[in-house]
Amino acid sequence: MVAMLVEDMLEDLGHKMVKLAARLDTALSAAREESVDVAILDLNLGGAMTYPVADVLRGRGIPIVFSTGYGQGGLKEAYSGTPTLQKPFNTEALGQAIRDAMATG
Repeated sequence: MVAMLVEDMLEDLGHKMVKLAARLDTALSAAREESVDVAILDLNLGGAMTYPVADVLRGRGIPIVFSTGYGQGGLKEAYSGTPTLQKPFNTEALGQAIRDAMATG
């Protein structure tokens, strides 16, 4: 349900969702193989932290936005400057986070 809401928000902003991954192994595979302009990562994906996915994306030069209920302070130090969406978020906040990621990525 949340994924469909985010997909609608992305479409409203003129973006397209390329891949939805509900498991860490699927997310890692997508991070290695998909061609994307920016990635939005839930920090905690089914009980697993998504830092390994972020590491792959960062290595490929793909900008990242973390979505988390923990807020910016919940990120490990290596990712402290990464744009972060505090859950719950709205379309405006999502758009700003994407713009921030693209500007710094």
